[in-house]
Amino acid sequence: MSEEPGAGRGADAGRAGPGSPEVRSGAPGADPGAPQAGSRALDADLIVVGGGPVGLAAAIEARAAGLDVLVVEQRGGPIDKACGEGLMPGALAALHRLGVDPAGCDFHGIAYVSATQRVEHRFDGETGRGVRRTVLHAAMAGRVAELGIPVVRGRVTAVTQGERRVRVGWDGGGASASWVIAADGLHSTVRRLVGCERPPVAAAKRRFGIRRHFEVAPWSDLVEVHWTPDIEAYVTPVDAGTVGVALLGPPHVDFDDALARIPELAGHLDGAAALSSTRGAGPMRQRTTRRVAGRVLLAGDASGYVDALTGEGLRVGFAQARSAVRSIADGDPTRYERAWSRDTRDFRILTSALVAAARSPLRARIVPAAAASPALFGRIVDRLAR
Repeated sequence: MSEEPGAGRGADAGRAGPGSPEVRSGAPGADPGAPQAGSRALDADLIVVGGGPVGLAAAIEARAAGLDVLVVEQRGGPIDKACGEGLMPGALAALHRLGVDPAGCDFHGIAYVSATQRVEHRFDGETGRGVRRTVLHAAMAGRVAELGIPVVRGRVTAVTQGERRVRVGWDGGGASASWVIAADGLHSTVRRLVGCERPPVAAAKRRFGIRRHFEVAPWSDLVEVHWTPDIEAYVTPVDAGTVGVALLGPPHVDFDDALARIPELAGHLDGAAALSSTRGAGPMRQRTTRRVAGRVLLAGDASGYVDALTGEGLRVGFAQARSAVRSIADGDPTRYERAWSRDTRDFRILTSALVAAARSPLRARIVPAAAASPALFGRIVDRLAR
């Protein structure tokens, strides 16, 4: 790699943009990416912090745009996460565009289920796919390796910005680049380091997710969402002999107790062996002051997250990754704030509204309302799916 890999390709416009932190190390006014005497610097156009699906998507997008890219991830693969594991049609199409086609179980729509009612909507000529998170990560990591994108193992501890470069430090090493995309998850370290984190929501409003897999053949070609007075249970077929069950709700939900309160679902899983331990994630709601801090752009959950209730987090995250790379390739990060707002608008509005209803006395009326207006339910599902 050259000393200034962004030169001549639009990756470095010679400005740090609004909100750029001051240089925090080295000589006064020094570029943090400049090699120190006797050291060997790792240089790139772009450093992606976070090797989950959104971070790997950003790396693939960057390579397609002709950028030198380095991924920094503290965990070994394949990386798991407690999530619903249903790729909506838009997310699956985005993966195919990136050259990734993960194995799984296709599904054809969404069903909302209560103790007394069920409403279904089938996608119009499209399919989603249930994919275990470890399978998805392995497929995306394989594509990254195929493209020759380096992945470094490390826990990021410092981000230092200069006028034209930004240096990322991790335990045991560091690298410099013209730009950084932080896709390091709900509890993003980079978001905190660059001052983009807002205080957490009140404890009473926090929601969490827990997930377990069961050895049983899928009984439906839809993702089922079972509604109870306090939780939602997402059932996703992930292969011919496995379903994943993810519960969303308040903290400290006991998985087995919650399952026992959904007789229809408990009946399907009766006698089925658990194929994974219970894994949790949350709190879901994460808020940011902005998505661009100088030469650092936030993507995926690190950029802010509402809730997993509507199930299209990866579709939105992949769109953010694409928009972030486009703005970097054009040398204008300010475009990303506008693109982020556009990419997340439907998700933020519809998910926030549904979460508000789910926390209110209206919760018991959500499934009956969907059943009474199946066309409206279908339009909302299709809007989020694509």
